Amino acid sequence: MQGTALPILPAILELVIRRRFKGIFAMAALLAFVPAACHKEEQAVEGVAHKAQTVERKVQASETQLEQERTDLEQIPLPTKSLYIDIHDPAAWANPFLSAGPDTLTLRVLMPDANPSPVGEGTLLRPVAARRQELELRLSDLAQAVIAIPAGAWPYGRVIAVAESPSAAPKDRPMVRRNVEAAIKQLNDLGVVVEEWPSR
Repeated sequence: MQGTALPILPAILELVIRRRFKGIFAMAALLAFVPAACHKEEQAVEGVAHKAQTVERKVQASETQLEQERTDLEQIPLPTKSLYIDIHDPAAWANPFLSAGPDTLTLRVLMPDANPSPVGEGTLLRPVAARRQELELRLSDLAQAVIAIPAGAWPYGRVIAVAESPSAAPKDRPMVRRNVEAAIKQLNDLGVVVEEWPSR
């Protein structure tokens, strides 16, 4: 019996030693993994912090740009309602006119007459239609387009007429209305008075 027990003992010891080494290797691997995991977590936190700083810088730049745009528009006087209260036809509106469609906005601007003399104004030599410009733009470009309008194109003061596009299909009316409301908000943020017209 003693002769049979001796060969089993080294086999058991070998098995125990192997298991212990496996445990030690597993612990070493775990210890090696922990700093790597911590480093990855630190990188993730740094990445989030960097993104937050980038977003904050963009917001500050946007606010600064909005303030600059407001300042530029403040040079145009506040509107005089008596100058346009009796105007009910979009073609007769002399200030900028914004028509909102489902996808784009149409900004109509009557550019100032380069000739200050009243002689021949509105005749074939100086037609009003030649000074009328229409610009199709996206909602995101509205503020820049309004700022680019020359001061002479605001005869009523700082007011823009806004209307729903009469050519929009009935199924597009909800989108058109959303665009009108978004445009009005942008214009109000710029300090521009809005004269909303019903679609004609």
